Amino acid sequence: MHVQEWLETVPAVAVYALVGIVIGLESLGIPLPGEIILVSSALLASQHGDIDPVVLGACAVAGAIIGDSIGYAIGRKGGRPLLAWLGGKFPRHFSEAHIATAERSFQKWGMWAVFFGRFVALLRIFAGPLAGVLRMPYWKFLTANVLGGILWAGGTTAVIYYVGIVAESWLKRFSWLGLVLAVLIGLTSMLVLKRKARKTAAATAAAPAPAPVGD
Repeated sequence: MHVQEWLETVPAVAVYALVGIVIGLESLGIPLPGEIILVSSALLASQHGDIDPVVLGACAVAGAIIGDSIGYAIGRKGGRPLLAWLGGKFPRHFSEAHIATAERSFQKWGMWAVFFGRFVALLRIFAGPLAGVLRMPYWKFLTANVLGGILWAGGTTAVIYYVGIVAESWLKRFSWLGLVLAVLIGLTSMLVLKRKARKTAAATAAAPAPAPVGD
């Protein structure tokens, strides 16, 4: 069966559930491709009228906020032994270097590390559990968690949905030439973002060692 035909057979409720669950588990601290799932689903919604982008965005926001909150509770209870255990299970994501980088971000930005962490793949996984381990005051965490979840999940859904609608119309008009140009733009943007991310990570790694997050 053609991929497009297969996608059309997937019930909308299954898409909503998948987005909410994957983003929730990622926010909880399990390395999963939440952003990829969200972007793909938003693009799918732009092409299929049976998937409501508002419901999709709401499920993404709910998964982000609830997952991060559970991660905070687990981190607060488990403490640093939890990070050591995660390092053994997921050494690629929870290595000592990654944990140190995340801690420096929390030391520098405090609650805003939770907020802005939504937009960075590494911090998106760390934010909830690490905030709990460092015993960030819950009201600060909750404020940043809710605002970040709404802006990242809801904003990403809206932007990708409308970009998908515009792109579909544009590509129909310019055929394969438009597709090639879109791919080139996408690759260029990805390379630029990766380069900036490496520079940011290098600058963060050179920062002083972190101190515990105060109340």
